[in-house]
This record gives sequence, structure tokens and C-alpha cells, in this order.
Amino acid sequence: MAPAYALLASLAWGVGDFLGGLKSRVMPALLVMAASQPFGLAALAVAVAVRGTGPPGPEVAWAALAAVFGTLGLVAFYRGMAAGAMSVVVPLAAVAAAIPVIWGLAQGDRVSFLQELGFVAALGGGLMTSLERRGDRARFASGTGWAVLALLGFGCYYIPLHASATHDWLWPSLIFRIVSVTLVWSALLVTRQRARGVRPHLLVLAAVGLLDSGGNTLFAAASSSHGLLSVVSVLASLYPMVTVLLAKFALGERVERTQDVGVIVTLAGVVLISAG
Repeated sequence: MAPAYALLASLAWGVGDFLGGLKSRVMPALLVMAASQPFGLAALAVAVAVRGTGPPGPEVAWAALAAVFGTLGLVAFYRGMAAGAMSVVVPLAAVAAAIPVIWGLAQGDRVSFLQELGFVAALGGGLMTSLERRGDRARFASGTGWAVLALLGFGCYYIPLHASATHDWLWPSLIFRIVSVTLVWSALLVTRQRARGVRPHLLVLAAVGLLDSGGNTLFAAASSSHGLLSVVSVLASLYPMVTVLLAKFALGERVERTQDVGVIVTLAGVVLISAG
């Protein structure tokens, strides 16, 4: 069941990131997260209360560290999508899957030849995707810097969340969301941003919060089902395919031919890693 949970996580994240990216173009990224994440927190709190069991052990505390990395990565991700095309930012951020795979290999996971090809394709495709031409010179596309920060945040997120969910999936998800909401609202108060103009977007923001928390919970479920970190993290990172397709067909986003090829190569690399 671990691969199925990871793939469902990628679907939830893909749709949630598309909707969150849209809202980050009309609202500050921090406000999008502050307004959306409490919905996911409420749903998780109800689920934990209904189940009626306590934390399984001290390992769930790793979810707090995962929340720090994941929150920073999501802020950068939304900022990147607000600054540039989703079709460019999303695949580049997806290369984050390489970080937990490398960690897993260091811990004893074995990688196949297909996965080695996937690493090369994902990294090379990510570079192609991030470059655009202006005149006769190539430069990094808008949003690339934020995408790199998101890559680092998301890559480091997978490792502690996987460690926290070895025996349970609901408690790590709840702790993750509590810490994330606390961080986001603290940053909102420190920066003195006001929650204005949220009401017209509340329905979509609720969907964003529920989908993001759902993705985290499904990844935790994949981890608690004894899925290898190097496998479930890459399968969960297939979410860019969903977001990119939605951006192209729903928004009609256009990028240069080389960037189109880069998107395909990056996603093919992720598929090769998972297939291996």
C-alpha cells in the first residue's frame, strides 16, 4: 500500500499547489498559507480526537523539524509561482526528490541503473526548464531562485517526516500542521501583514489547506506502511505532473521550446527513479 499512498499524496499536492499558486498571484504567499492551513489542522485534530489514541512514541517529534523545512519550502514555492510560470517553477522544485534518495542510499537503500538515469534526467531537465532566452543570451527564468529554495526545503522535509511516521501517520501529520500553522501566523504577525480580502477566496483556500494536509498525511501513511524513503519520496514527488498539466490546460501557460523539453525530461527522470 505504501506506493499507492505516495501516489495519492502526489495527486493531492499537485492540485493543492496549483490552487495555492493561483492565489499567491493575487495575495501574499504568507497570507495564502495562513488562511488555508488552519482548515487542514482542524480536519487532522478531529481525526485524531475521533481515533482516541495517544502518540505512539518520541519519534513523532521529528514531524516538528519536517514542518520547519516544509513551511519554508512552501513559502518559497508559492513565491516562485507568483513570480514566474508554474510550468517552470514546479518541475525544478521537484528535483528535491534527489535529497531523500541520497539520504536513503547513505542509510543502505539500493539504487538501480534506471534510478541513476533518472537522477541525471531530473537534474539536467531541471536546468533546462529554469533557463529562458532574452535576445541572444540565456538567463534564469523568473521564479528560479525561489524554486531552488523550495527544492532544498522540500528535499529536507521528506527525511524527518518519514522518520516520524514509522509507527503512526495521524499524530505526525497533526504535529506537523500545528508547528506549520504556528510558524506561518508568527511570521504574519511579525511582518504586520493584515488578513485583508480573504473572504472571497475562502472556499479555494480551504481546498488548498485540506489538500496540502491530505498530501502530508498520505505521505506519512506511506512511511508508516514501511515504504522505503528512497521510493515513497520520489513517488510522492510526481505532483509536478499534475500542477504542470493544470497550468498548461487551465491557464494556457506558454514557455519556450527548450523549457518544454526540460519539463518533459524532468518529469521523465522522476518516473525513471520511481520505476527503478
